[in-house]
Amino acid sequence: MVALAGTYKNGKIKLDKEYLSKKTVKVIVTFLEEEAEEQPKKRLTINDFHFLQSQKELEHYKGSLSDALIEERRSEL
Repeated sequence: MVALAGTYKNGKIKLDKEYLSKKTVKVIVTFLEEEAEEQPKKRLTINDFHFLQSQKELEHYKGSLSDALIEERRSEL
């Protein structure tokens, strides 16, 4: 038994390596996973960002937002 990898696309199988045989050979095809390019990609929209909400939550904050963020990240290390 020989195992070869390949790719299935649009009804055709393309093997990564050539396999030569003088006889007819039966094969078993197993689909391991879907290709990443076939899965729809999620795109960001303006609704994924909450600038106004962030501004409202920080309107009474007196410190540096950058310093607070750096300190928070350092504490998680």
